[in-house]
Amino acid sequence: MARLAAVIVVPARDEAERIAGCLRALASQTVARDRFAVIVVLDGCRDATAAVVRATAAEGGLDVAALPGPGTGVGAARRLGMDAAADRLLRAGAHRGLIACTDADSRPARDWLERQLAHVAAGAEAIAGMIELDATERAQLPGAVLRARRRDAEIRLQRVRAADPTAQHHHAAGASLAVTAETYRRVGGIEPLRALEDSAFAERLAAHGVALLRPADVRVRTSARSDGRAARGLSVDLAVSRWLHERRHRAADFSVPDLVHRRGATSVSVIVPARECAETIAGVLTQTVGPLVTAGLIDEVLVVDADSRDGTADTARRHGARVVQQDRLRPELGPALGKGDAMWRALPETCGEVICFLDADTADPHPDHLVGLLGPILTDPSIVLVKGAFARPLRAEGLTLPDEGGRVTELMARPLLNLHEPRLAGFRQPLAGEMAARRDLLETVSFPAGYGVEIALLVDALRRHGLDALAECDLGTRQNRHQPLRALGEMAYAVLAAMERRVVADPAARSEPGAYLRPWDGSSAAVPVVERPPIRAAGRPARHRPPLRQVA
Repeated sequence: MARLAAVIVVPARDEAERIAGCLRALASQTVARDRFAVIVVLDGCRDATAAVVRATAAEGGLDVAALPGPGTGVGAARRLGMDAAADRLLRAGAHRGLIACTDADSRPARDWLERQLAHVAAGAEAIAGMIELDATERAQLPGAVLRARRRDAEIRLQRVRAADPTAQHHHAAGASLAVTAETYRRVGGIEPLRALEDSAFAERLAAHGVALLRPADVRVRTSARSDGRAARGLSVDLAVSRWLHERRHRAADFSVPDLVHRRGATSVSVIVPARECAETIAGVLTQTVGPLVTAGLIDEVLVVDADSRDGTADTARRHGARVVQQDRLRPELGPALGKGDAMWRALPETCGEVICFLDADTADPHPDHLVGLLGPILTDPSIVLVKGAFARPLRAEGLTLPDEGGRVTELMARPLLNLHEPRLAGFRQPLAGEMAARRDLLETVSFPAGYGVEIALLVDALRRHGLDALAECDLGTRQNRHQPLRALGEMAYAVLAAMERRVVADPAARSEPGAYLRPWDGSSAAVPVVERPPIRAAGRPARHRPPLRQVA
């Protein structure tokens, strides 16, 4: 009887459409079938993956064991399979037997296992194979995506070769990652991370002094899909790259006459939350909104005033807008708690199918600020949310510093998204207050009462409708008021609280928001982190009334 030389581990979550191709590729390996076994970890599958595995294994004469996975992510599933593979090899006395991983949407080359066993015989302890995209699916990717991927690969290879000049590629992915059983046990196994467990394992190997061989003769073809099961990895990278190519726009791409024609019967409302903006709101209404009202693109304009004492409300009325005081909307809830609360209370006061939110403190208003927000959503019915993006210089002490605006974005929002929702990492300004959205979205999500509202709407829209339903438009340059650095901590706190509510599933495990201490003067601030329920759940749908009067 041949001695067991390898156990191949394949994590799978709802892969009924793809796993047969993987198993058939394993069945066609040039290594005799009695020298290797396969472990498929069925990680919370709700489709017919298990049945496909049984049928394909029988068809190909494979020794396949199917293990139920924990359903908590690919890292835990891969750990379960690799632990089981190590047990089987060590029990068989195959201490240098190979634990070879691949993915359910991948197809190893016919000599994939043979080449790895040859490298082990030559002294290798860990091997990362070369990952190639499926040719058919690769051809469907935009050229810009492929070019960006090539540039990224060159940069990664340079980094890898700086530490290992013998590396023939930069990959270290679960689609082709192998380690001897004794080495696996010695380093403590793979970490059960929700994603990127393969990269973390490569780092663990390095920390234990284990060289990771990266040969070009160990090859796997993997799917170029952008809807993979893992929260990170190749599918997310491809999804973001495609989004950057297809869902980023410029205001100059759209014209007002074309939008008036293409919007058809879709009604549009503009909501302008305002607090002490008497110096700027007239320009926003007359220069940004007014021309589009005159052109027939905007049906109603509502300014929601935060009891401003500088005459903001009167200025807005003089320029033709309907004005409501935020505290007089839903008075049973008490005074409005912040910008998000004002937006939530104002929403039922409008009737548009598309709602556009504009900031009232823009010092350099232009119609493009509104044209760019409405362009993608009025020309593409699949878009549910459009975020504005600006070049935001910081003006301080007579100096203009390019790209120094948006400090909370760079220091809080962007790191949070990269860590917890990397599909949104491509947004230049996730906290932009300038956005357009369909009422069907806005009335079915909750609104943080304070500054967490923008990131919350973005994350909730992603989870309800997917990345392809979101867009961003470059609106040019925008100059608005900048907060002192110390004031930004409270804003960042609200953003963090809103994000934590969306990434920590168990409410009991979330942080309990308290007063925000200002140690420089011993005072504290009550940062609003409460969330208003979805409008439809609260029983306050949009009022059906004719459009309001136009802005002068």
